[in-house]
Amino acid sequence: VGWSMKPTLAREIVLDALMMAVWRRKPQQSVLIHSDQGSQYGSDDWQRFCKNHNLEPSMSRRVNCWDNAVAESFFGTLKNELIYRRPWVTRQQASEAIGEYIEIFYNRIRRHTTIGSVSPAKFEEMAQAKEALAA
Repeated sequence: VGWSMKPTLAREIVLDALMMAVWRRKPQQSVLIHSDQGSQYGSDDWQRFCKNHNLEPSMSRRVNCWDNAVAESFFGTLKNELIYRRPWVTRQQASEAIGEYIEIFYNRIRRHTTIGSVSPAKFEEMAQAKEALAA
């Protein structure tokens, strides 16, 4: 939903990614935001941003990758399907390829076993159709 690339893991990288997600989805009700225990997620800026945008932070337990298994799986898939397949000459070149991979292939085409072997876009489309029928 939201992503960012920076040369370091400073707090701006997570705030930029979260801002993209909030801008795209405009959550009207409280949304759970799960993360690992990186220092970026404990910053005052992160906590304030979450509070101001109706987001509820949730953190993995120390050394427990299972709490964040879907995200860990995404990064493994990204590395195997894109990153390790060619050398990247510039950060800009890598950023453009990663953006295309996420926005075009991963979210719209690639099937995910954790959501019933459909793409995330299709899964959300089906969820919205269910909500419309229930209303």
